[in-house]
Amino acid sequence: MAAVLTPPAPSTAAGPRAVSRPPWGGWRSRWPLLPLVATVLLPALPHGASGGGGPADVASGVAVLVCVGRLLYLRQRPLSATAALVLGLPVVGFALATVTAADPAAALPGLVRYLQVFVLVPIAVCLLLRDAHGFRIVAGSLVVLAVVQGITGVHQYVTGTGASYMGEDIRAVGTFGPSDIMGMATVVAYGLLAAAACALRTPRNAPAWLRPCAAVLAVALIVPLTLSFSRGVWIATAAAVLVVLALTGRRQALTSLAVLGAAGVVVVGGFGIGSEMIADRAASVTRVTSTPDRSVSDRYAMWSAAGAMWRERPTAGVGLKGFPAHRDGHASIGLSSGSDTAGAGQEFRRQALLSPHNMYLLVLSEQGLIGLTALLGSWAAILAGAVRRLCVARSRGHAAVDCGLAAVALMTWQSVNFLYADIGGPTTVLSGVVLGLAAWWALSGPDRVSAL
Repeated sequence: MAAVLTPPAPSTAAGPRAVSRPPWGGWRSRWPLLPLVATVLLPALPHGASGGGGPADVASGVAVLVCVGRLLYLRQRPLSATAALVLGLPVVGFALATVTAADPAAALPGLVRYLQVFVLVPIAVCLLLRDAHGFRIVAGSLVVLAVVQGITGVHQYVTGTGASYMGEDIRAVGTFGPSDIMGMATVVAYGLLAAAACALRTPRNAPAWLRPCAAVLAVALIVPLTLSFSRGVWIATAAAVLVVLALTGRRQALTSLAVLGAAGVVVVGGFGIGSEMIADRAASVTRVTSTPDRSVSDRYAMWSAAGAMWRERPTAGVGLKGFPAHRDGHASIGLSSGSDTAGAGQEFRRQALLSPHNMYLLVLSEQGLIGLTALLGSWAAILAGAVRRLCVARSRGHAAVDCGLAAVALMTWQSVNFLYADIGGPTTVLSGVVLGLAAWWALSGPDRVSAL
């Protein structure tokens, strides 16, 4: 496939020394990545729950503008035909759901948000990444964010200053607060997978300390991930890790699984970190159909409501941002008015349930079969392309296999996690970054992917 942007040929004025320089510097030519790095790191800043755009959304807008400016300056075709089709396909569903909504004006904010997260930000990531080193910079930012949030979350658990869980303020939520209990778990999972990919296939010419450091970070991030008590994130992370390990080879997969198992025994069994509550939370995954807790019952009720909305308008759905308005007319009487949130510096409040907590059902209810087919088609193409290119890169001994492992892991995680979550909160824009990283690996030209 054609390259997204062709980097300028290296100058020969600097001589052989410039050619042999390790690819761990050169920020002067990497400045377009700064908005992407800011987009990754800024969700860590405390942000009000008003629903407005946060600092990370502003940074993502700057990244899109920088991308547009570079395209106008370089005057090159921005995307290959295949990349444009795959990344632009969801626009069909978004636009149709907006114009067919009962109130198109009310659906416009949803259109802007969906375009930002699922189209513009991924395209900007694809265009601003020049090579595998740029990919590693953005992936490294995910690790930095995960470490900061993970340390904050563990401190909350140890000091009893986290979100309320089973009557105690121990749930690790990082700086996101109890109103966005999935935020810390999400960013920690991203960082864990990026670090694990680096540990499994360390880049060539990397410092000797990078691989053990990445391995230690990946194992250490299991602690805050566990203390988040987020079952959906646990399942998605386990699925992503298993997929990546399967793609690295049998021997390394068995060794890594043994290490992860030993780490789990030490963390939960040896130190007793939340062992009783963690065991009960993990066991509750198998009880969701027999004796579900209140959160699971509410989720089932909202899933049923989403299905009823789709059956009422199967082609184009009820319109973007239409789920809250149609919820009560389609939900059972067993749905509660909201979920209780408290702790982590926030007083008790009742948080309304405004989405089905399942991205696929949200899209089906608001955009119908057309929207869901377009979105799933785009994501399936990205995931399949990422896996195919990873297999090719492994067989040919390319130096960027670590990027492929990270791309497949992150895309797998996002696909599985959307079974239990949807967009919302300050980490929403990170979904666009993750999709962009996976799309860059799957759709960029082979010369750019294997450059480092």
